Amino acid sequence: MHETPPRADITTMEHDRAQLLAALALQLDWGAEEALAEAPPDRSAPARPAPVPASAPERPANGPRVVATLPPLTAPPAASRAAEAAAAATSLDELREAIRAFDGSPLRDTATNLVFADGAPDSGLMLIGEAPGAEEDRMGKPFVGQSGQLLDRMFASIGLSRGAGGFYITNILPWRPPGNRTPTDAEIALFIPFVMRHIALVRPRHLVLLGGTSAKALLRSKEGITRLRGKWQQVVVEGLGEVPTLATLHPAYLLRTPAAKRDAWADLLMLRRGITM
Repeated sequence: MHETPPRADITTMEHDRAQLLAALALQLDWGAEEALAEAPPDRSAPARPAPVPASAPERPANGPRVVATLPPLTAPPAASRAAEAAAAATSLDELREAIRAFDGSPLRDTATNLVFADGAPDSGLMLIGEAPGAEEDRMGKPFVGQSGQLLDRMFASIGLSRGAGGFYITNILPWRPPGNRTPTDAEIALFIPFVMRHIALVRPRHLVLLGGTSAKALLRSKEGITRLRGKWQQVVVEGLGEVPTLATLHPAYLLRTPAAKRDAWADLLMLRRGITM
């Protein structure tokens, strides 16, 4: 007949068992996967020498010669080629042809025409929009659709037109994005060298940025157009230095939001005062 252990011994055994289970759970949490050996390792014993790898067989004197080959040279990234092509242009005609020949963007393959610029490059006032639309792509000129017609009326109200003494106009992208979608950040970054070279060749005294895409790209800002508009800022252009720049609402936005024309009119008055000072 077995004797029942005293109550105190049972409590001690349960406590020890709980501690052992807790220690085992902790080891599992730490990543232990194997039990310890029954006997401790003899660390005083000399270590076994590492196996010596077999030497490679000597190549016979008349055996085949193995020549290491370098990976094939690849073309520079599209962004580097864009910057090089833009910098090499010394006139507007050369810049137009450099953009036409640049094959680093698939937009060229989906568009109908290159949309380079329009207006008077010697006017001293350069407008920069976002990208061509369907009408611009068809005619090869910027701002000729509904938004372009509104733009012409807006600037005519302060005595400016695309003719001599008026303004010169272009876009960030020279090719129409499929479906008139908004340009991607990668597309904008790819064509910015051409835009900056365009500004440097035109040498405007003032810049007007039409819409958020153009304003954020050239002012290097993440703020929206409603925060960027209505104040003179500076765009630094190589060879020109700081060019006084005014961001304003895009005419296409004004067609969708007629109530915003009041802000656009205030920007036009600010522009008129700025260019006549």
